[in-house]
Amino acid sequence: MKYVSDLDESKNIVHEAFIAVWQKFETLPNDTDFKSYLYTAVRNRSLNYLRDQKKHVALEGEHVESIAANDPGMEVKELEREIELAINTLPAKCRMVFEMSRFEGLKYAEIAEKMGISVKTVEAQMTKALAVMKKHLANFLSILFFIFNL
Repeated sequence: MKYVSDLDESKNIVHEAFIAVWQKFETLPNDTDFKSYLYTAVRNRSLNYLRDQKKHVALEGEHVESIAANDPGMEVKELEREIELAINTLPAKCRMVFEMSRFEGLKYAEIAEKMGISVKTVEAQMTKALAVMKKHLANFLSILFFIFNL
């Protein structure tokens, strides 16, 4: 309860910890301090639960209703527009590398040959482009999760 603040989930976590210890009982050393072992197992499972909860982006009910009520393709169009804006913020060389890789499907070696640069430079430009894209599109992750979970 100290970590999770949900009685039912706390019970589930403790139950899972006991089951795990029971399944490992034969393989644990004879001098195992089970009280400490269980405490640590429950604490770690609680922290894992909290970590996993952060991964699930909760859309507020009002936002979900507006998405469901609108044209389903509207979010895709908005996302496409944001991707285009993000690509346009890239420096010219970086944008060229990104477009050749993602839109033309070229391999890094092919891009390097076409542009007359090294494969390492292509890798560096792609790393930079993906970082910019990730930063620019961070606010749209909830839309992506919603779209792909329909």
